[in-house]
Amino acid sequence: MENLFSAWEEFQKDKKRKKDVQKFEYNLEQNVFRLNRDLKSKKYKHSRYLSFYICDPKVRHIHKATVKDRVLHHAVSQILAPIFEPTFIPNSFSCRIGKGNHKGTFALEKALRKISKNNLWSCFVLKCDIRKFFENIDHEILLKIISKKIKDEDAMWLVKEIIKSFNPGLPIGNLTSQLLANVYLNELDQFAKKELKIKKYFRYTDDFVIASEDKSYLENLIPKIQSYLLNELKLELHPNKINIKKFHQGVDFLGYVILPHYRLLRTKTKKRIFKKLKKRISEYKNGLINQQTLEQSLQSYLGVLSHADTYKLKQNLLNQYWFWLNE
Repeated sequence: MENLFSAWEEFQKDKKRKKDVQKFEYNLEQNVFRLNRDLKSKKYKHSRYLSFYICDPKVRHIHKATVKDRVLHHAVSQILAPIFEPTFIPNSFSCRIGKGNHKGTFALEKALRKISKNNLWSCFVLKCDIRKFFENIDHEILLKIISKKIKDEDAMWLVKEIIKSFNPGLPIGNLTSQLLANVYLNELDQFAKKELKIKKYFRYTDDFVIASEDKSYLENLIPKIQSYLLNELKLELHPNKINIKKFHQGVDFLGYVILPHYRLLRTKTKKRIFKKLKKRISEYKNGLINQQTLEQSLQSYLGVLSHADTYKLKQNLLNQYWFWLNE
């Protein structure tokens, strides 16, 4: 019970205005007690998902679970995360406390500067993307990986119920999906580090990069990684997203382009920020959001820019902000 109520508190922090969340909260104790009873008696069944699409920036098919199920996802994650977190490599940056895309960008940049001796030596980067990662996660392989750490039968029953609630793969949007995706690709991380002995390896969800001063070394890694993914995890590299670049050409990773002496914002990211800000201003003018929310959005976008060499871009964004606001 304590974990379920703790999960509720964590879940509802930024969702208090959502109607489905308010409805669940209206009979909170009754709903949580019922969920607890269903779990104890193993009568719990994961509900169906609400399906919709978002464009951020590419089209993604999102599946939203009910409030009851999402509270349970938080409860399960609060138990599983501390168990699996110590098994993850330091250079896995997705959906982990103290990590994130900025930390991933900085770590890669530091490695590139070290390999290239601040652009005095050659430095190459292999960049790969796993094709349709979430929908191709194999349930049986994932459960087998989890069972190596989780021996409790009741816990495994519940984890299986959550995983099997969606097919094929895992739904984008579940909190448990983020954790389980890391558990699944930790197998690749361990193979890269322990078997292939790759020193400069960095991963964020299904994107990963490997840096080296030797281009042929990187070329030889590709078939080994492809073979491992296919045979062990039933995954494939996206054939159009395997490339090797020289450091001085710019390395595009996690929304930023890293170059020998500076860091830029990816062009698509810049366009998306301007588009979103204009939309926020329109929402403010139409009374859909208040001034505080609008200013928070602006500060959020400026925060993204602060992690790159973007002085002129910041000025341009602020100018556009005041222009759109007053037109």
